[in-house]
Amino acid sequence: MRPPDLRLRTALAAAVALAVVVPAGASAAHADAPAISAMWMWDNPLDRSVDARGTAYAPADPATLAAFVQEHHLTTVHLAAPWASDEGPVAAWLTDAIVAVRAQGASVGVLGGDPPWLGQPELAVQWMRAATNGRTVDHVQVNVEPWTRPEWFTDRTGSVTRWLALLDAVRAELPPGVGLGVDVPYWLAWEPWGDGTVADAAMARADRVEVVAFVDHAHGPDGILALSADAVAAAVAAGLPFTVGVETDTPAVAGGAEWTFGDDGLAALLTETALVRDAMAGTPGYEGVAVQHYRTWRTLLTPPPTPS
Repeated sequence: MRPPDLRLRTALAAAVALAVVVPAGASAAHADAPAISAMWMWDNPLDRSVDARGTAYAPADPATLAAFVQEHHLTTVHLAAPWASDEGPVAAWLTDAIVAVRAQGASVGVLGGDPPWLGQPELAVQWMRAATNGRTVDHVQVNVEPWTRPEWFTDRTGSVTRWLALLDAVRAELPPGVGLGVDVPYWLAWEPWGDGTVADAAMARADRVEVVAFVDHAHGPDGILALSADAVAAAVAAGLPFTVGVETDTPAVAGGAEWTFGDDGLAALLTETALVRDAMAGTPGYEGVAVQHYRTWRTLLTPPPTPS
């Protein structure tokens, strides 16, 4: 989720202050809280021979996942729900995974997003209904990325309009007590829209937000803190709970080494996210760092084999 034009706009980001006036009593993470509090999980343990929607990632079984959540003191997990996730073998796995994670005290969101939803928001509603059917979830996390589509560069207004209409459609049909979570790249706070920005418009429709800042260092004009500052300020002004998202996939997947911790190792991830925590402790609504994603984070946690 780096800027589509690949410009970091470092001069602007470096000038932004994180301090924002907010209502008294708003919740915030503290300096002694774990730096990483949330994660996206895109996998399931099912083999494709059992279910075509399977990704065959064994550690995604409910018991192993729950143990990971407990070990790392996670408070929020976004679990990918495939299409028609209330049918077939994937249905039992998703239900069991949600129960297992919630048993650890973490909030759970069902996660999904496909490009066709931008033109057919009724598909997103259909997906959401299946993903929440018969399950106790805290939020629906919508991860649709119009900025990755060619139309973003030829019809920016239409692209944003379709994205916001999609969010409106899902929000209107949410089950009682279920919130809408939205992934918002930091640079959408630099995209004008109406009287504000695209980030403002998305956050006006959300109950929680992941401010996506996929870079591999906390400080400096092109670091997580500076780049995310405008989007963080928008989340605080909107009174939303939020996390700041980082990437742990390979540079090839992330689009470059500068966008991910995948090539930097576990020590770098822990050091830099701790710096983010220290800088943002006390920021209203801040709930910690979210890691993209479970499989690649576990890869970082696994020591390389010792040469024989």
